[in-house]
Amino acid sequence: MPNASRGVRNRNPGNIDFNPRNDWQGQLGLEVGVLSPRFALFDSPENGIRALGKLLINYRGKDGMPGIGAPGIDTVRETISRWAPGNENDTEAYIKAVAHAVGVESNQPIDIKKPAVLVGMVTAIIIHENGGNPYAPATIAEGVRRALA
Repeated sequence: MPNASRGVRNRNPGNIDFNPRNDWQGQLGLEVGVLSPRFALFDSPENGIRALGKLLINYRGKDGMPGIGAPGIDTVRETISRWAPGNENDTEAYIKAVAHAVGVESNQPIDIKKPAVLVGMVTAIIIHENGGNPYAPATIAEGVRRALA
């Protein structure tokens, strides 16, 4: 897998930063084999996708943006602004791509706990973070099922 993206090699397709306080299911530790290790390493793509889904679900309880959606993070704009801050990303392009993939307007409230919505968000993030989606639908579905369990 030498030509695979970093997220795919780490079985962490959301490129979740490693934090030893996060005891994610299947987290093996900090990535290895890179000059500046930063991201978590998982034992399987399903557990990396599970962690991605869990983070998106947990965002719902965080403070959202004033005047957008309901209280808490409940729109693609709020979610991606937290996931991919502007100091590291073209956040506006990221928001637009994810909203388009999910089939909603960027400021439209979404129910992240609906399996179809979470699959759409996770898949769009995987594509954006890795330049494509190497996973079979069953792999993503299993990671999302674990996130919602």
